[in-house]
Amino acid sequence: MSMERAAMQAMRRASHGDPSGGRRLQPGTIRRSLDFVRRYKGKLVFYLMLSVVGAVLGVASPILAGDVVDAIVGGGNADRIIQLALLIAAVAVLDAVLAVVTRWLSSDLGERIIYDLRTAVFDHVQKMPIAFFMRTRTGALVSRLNNDVIGAQTAISRTLSGVVMNFVSVVLTLIVMLTTSWQITLVSLVLLPLFFIPARVMGGKIAELSRSQAHRNAAMGDQMTERFSAPGATLVKLFGQPQRESAEFAARADRVRATGVGISVRQSVFMTALTLVSALALAAVYGVGGLQALAGQLNAGDVVTLALLLTRLYGPLTGLASARVEIMGALVSFDRIFEVLDLEPLIREKSEARAIPAGPITLEVQDVRFAYPSADQVSLASLEDVAVLDRRGGSEVLHGISFTVQPGQTYALVGTSGAGKSTIASLLARLYDVGSGTIRYNGTDLRDTTFASLKETVGMVTQDGHLFHDTIRGNLTLARPEVGDPEIWDAIDRARLRGVVEGLPDGLDTVVGERGYRLSGGERQRMTIARLLLAAPRVVLLDEATAALDSTSEKAVQAALAEALQGRTAVVIAHRLATIRSADRILVVEDGRVVEEGPHEALLAAGGRYAELYRTQFDDPGPASDR
Repeated sequence: MSMERAAMQAMRRASHGDPSGGRRLQPGTIRRSLDFVRRYKGKLVFYLMLSVVGAVLGVASPILAGDVVDAIVGGGNADRIIQLALLIAAVAVLDAVLAVVTRWLSSDLGERIIYDLRTAVFDHVQKMPIAFFMRTRTGALVSRLNNDVIGAQTAISRTLSGVVMNFVSVVLTLIVMLTTSWQITLVSLVLLPLFFIPARVMGGKIAELSRSQAHRNAAMGDQMTERFSAPGATLVKLFGQPQRESAEFAARADRVRATGVGISVRQSVFMTALTLVSALALAAVYGVGGLQALAGQLNAGDVVTLALLLTRLYGPLTGLASARVEIMGALVSFDRIFEVLDLEPLIREKSEARAIPAGPITLEVQDVRFAYPSADQVSLASLEDVAVLDRRGGSEVLHGISFTVQPGQTYALVGTSGAGKSTIASLLARLYDVGSGTIRYNGTDLRDTTFASLKETVGMVTQDGHLFHDTIRGNLTLARPEVGDPEIWDAIDRARLRGVVEGLPDGLDTVVGERGYRLSGGERQRMTIARLLLAAPRVVLLDEATAALDSTSEKAVQAALAEALQGRTAVVIAHRLATIRSADRILVVEDGRVVEEGPHEALLAAGGRYAELYRTQFDDPGPASDR
């Protein structure tokens, strides 16, 4: 390793600072980290053995170079010089082959660790409740799958082998140097602090600027992410001031520029100082070694050997000195990953869970009470970007809800915003678990069913009608990826979407864009309804499913839904009371309680809360006008 390369590594490591940020590792982090490594211990041992061989070859080359010089100066024969040259060439070839092999092993081990960690985190996060995703910053969560996983992988692919190789290199190099000339070796070690001092002094300043640059880059990136998304760009077009946006971005970009210049200047000073130290060290070797050679105490080849060994000494020494920082950085990454893996899902499948019985579904809701979970139950402070999680429990939002829906019946939930209607729907789909009481499908408690059975039984269309950045086919077949085109087109027909899909450039293979923004709001909602129709669940939950539709589309979709709901148990939430007149039973929910229950006509005749909502919405003086 050259002196310049050693200087670069010293600067990089010193600029990392304290990777833990003062945060103590959780007990067992090292043991759990090693559990991921033990899966590949055979490859790891082979990798470390090759690293040791590489370190030995690194010391052998300077010794052979010194022998060549001695052979030339001593008037050795040509055969000896050719043999040494061939030996140097063989060492170089073997070193090159080892470099490729070790690089492959390092990459293979590292990528396997990345794969294991990423899949473990991804699978675990999929089990988390909706409350987790509602509180967590998406960027922070994605960072655990990217930055922290790669940081943990560094411990295997670079740091571990680097420690072994550097240790062997330092020991062998010092042994050879001491046996060759202990005086020159001591001079080299005396100059060693001059190599570390610039790294410590300038490295801290570079670390501070690097952190500042990262924050400023993040601020600039946040502005671009928000403004360049479809909703953000629309908001800026409608209410924003382009000149102000441009000026704000320019100011942030200028701060990033200034920080970059500061880092570049300090790096230049740092490199110049370390290069100067390297030159002084070599000068000392040549000066002291030259004098010893003239005095007959040292061969000329030994001077060359010592000079070459010196260039290979500082790099491994700085590597060993900085190994703790790198190892701590990797352990911190493991610790942050384990922090996510240790967060227990609030909703779990029981080991004895069973499938919901076959046949038409009877839905029973008995005395259900519910309060949204507190932050410390479902989230992490580091994922919310707060110092301490709120441990206060949520107040109860549902107070003894009870109703029974017979097979094939449609129940509607109405009431003012915030009354608890969507919360009830979320409980029926087990996006949350009830606090007390029970929800049963065909007599089976929802908490005792398997997740797979629940997904096959219950289908839900939410208010926002979310679509992935995928093709129409991919979005519609999310629940049943095995279905063919005839079934897909049938669902599209029933959702009154054929004309829309046929008019797209690639038909079913058209990519709808992020959140489906290449479609209109009504088209997106009908897409989610088509997805529901294709899934064909036995229980249908509609949470404002037609809210984004115009009158014409709403009538068409209502007709499609009436056909789709035939023979199925359904719970419909709607603010437009006209859409639920035909429901078998209407439940009026206010402040988390069912205050009225009955069919449309009876509720109007009763003149209660439902009649009041109806008159407010239609400016209707009474039930007679509805007939």
